[in-house]
Amino acid sequence: MNTFFLSVALGLCFLMLFSLYRVLFGPTVLDRLVGVNAIGSKTVVLLLLIGFLYERVDMFVDIALAYAFLNFVAVLAASRYFHKRKGLYEESFLD
Repeated sequence: MNTFFLSVALGLCFLMLFSLYRVLFGPTVLDRLVGVNAIGSKTVVLLLLIGFLYERVDMFVDIALAYAFLNFVAVLAASRYFHKRKGLYEESFLD
C-alpha cells in the first residue's frame, strides 16, 4: 500500500509542474493566482498522502487544514489587492 501512496504522491508532484508553469509564464495576473491556488490545493492532498506514508494521518490532517486555510486567505488577499489596483486582467509585466 505504501508503494501506491508513493506513486500517487510522485504523480501529484509531476502534475504540480504544470501549475508551476502557469505561475511562471501566465499571461495575466489572474492566471498566476489560479496557478498558485492549484499548487496549494495539490499540496494539501500531498500532505495527506505523506501522513498515510508515515502512518500519522491525525497529525498531517491538522497541518493540511492549516495550510489550506493559509492558502485560501493568501489567494483572497492577493486577488483583492490586484482587483483594487485594477491590474487583475492586464498583461503581465514579465513579457
